[in-house]
Amino acid sequence: MSSILVTGGAGYIGSHTVRVLREKGAQVVVLDSLVTGHREAVPAEVPFYQGDISDADLVRTVVESQGVEAVIHFAARSLVGESMTKPDLYFYENTAKTNLFVANLLQLGVNKIVFSSTAAVYGLPETIPIPEESPTTPINPYGLSKRMIEESFRWLEKAYGLKWVALRYFNAAGAALDGAIGEEHFPETHLIPLVLKTALGQREAIQVFGTDYNTPDGTCIRDYIHVLDLAEAHILALKALDQELKSGVFNVGTGHGYSVREVINIAKKVTGIDIPVVEAARRSGDPDVLVAKVDKIEKAFGLKAKYSDLETIISSAWTWHKNNPEGYKSIS
Repeated sequence: MSSILVTGGAGYIGSHTVRVLREKGAQVVVLDSLVTGHREAVPAEVPFYQGDISDADLVRTVVESQGVEAVIHFAARSLVGESMTKPDLYFYENTAKTNLFVANLLQLGVNKIVFSSTAAVYGLPETIPIPEESPTTPINPYGLSKRMIEESFRWLEKAYGLKWVALRYFNAAGAALDGAIGEEHFPETHLIPLVLKTALGQREAIQVFGTDYNTPDGTCIRDYIHVLDLAEAHILALKALDQELKSGVFNVGTGHGYSVREVINIAKKVTGIDIPVVEAARRSGDPDVLVAKVDKIEKAFGLKAKYSDLETIISSAWTWHKNNPEGYKSIS
C-alpha cells in the first residue's frame, strides 16, 4: 500500500496532521530529526525514521521501503528572531536542504508535495485582508527562506513536472481536542501558549508589546487558525493534487482577526484565572493587522474552518497545557 511521508511529523503542526491522516485511514510514515520535534507526539504504530531530509540514502530507504507516493513537508527552522541573528542557518536548513530533498524525491519518482510555507513571505502587507497576489517582500530571513522554496518549486515544476501546493499559514494555534498532543517549543514565542503558561504560574506575567496600534483596542490583531483546521488544509491540498489541481500558493487562515487583548480576555474566561499583564514597548516590524484573504483556498479545496473560533482554540490549548504542564516530559 502506498503511503504519505510527513517530514517534521514530530513537530507541532506535523504531529496533528499525522493524527488526522490516520483518523482518515491513510498510511503515514514520519521523518523527523527531533532537533525541535518530540518523539512522544508520534503514535508508536506509525513508522518513524529519525534523520535529516538532506540525507539522500535515508530518504531513498524511506521512500522505497514504505511505498511513499506523496509528501507533506513541515521540516524546517521557524523562529523569526533566530533567523535574524543566524540567517545562514535558515537559508541552509530551510532552503538548501529542501531543494536537496525535493531533487532526491523527484529522482525516486515522487512528484507530489504539500509544503509548509508562511504568511511571513508577505512582510509588511499593503492590503488587509492579504490576498495571495500581494507582493512577497519578507522582512526576515525566515520568511525569505520559505519564499525562495516557493520560487524554486515553480522552476522544478517546469523542468521535472513537480506537483506542489505551498500553504501560507497565518497563526497556528490550539491543540488536539482530547488534549493528547499540543504545542511545545523551546523557546516558546507564540502568544497563546505564553498566556496559558502564565495562567499556570510558569511565568510571572504576559507581556503586551505595544498598546498604540491602529486597532480598536490598540493591540495587534492576528488571524488564528486551529491546528486541526490547518491539518485538514494539508490533506485537502494533497487530495486536490491527486485530482490534477494546478500547483500554486494558498493562504490558510480564517479571514478574521483577534487582538492581543481579546486573546488574553478569552484565556481569562476559559481558565478562570486572572492572568497578570505587563504592557511593554512595541517590537519593531510588528504590523498592526495580519489577516488572511481565504477565498482562494475555500473555493479550490472546500476548506471551512471548524475549530477556529477563539474560545475553541484556547480551550483545546488549555486542556493540553493544564494536563501536561511540562509538555511532552509529562508524557514520557
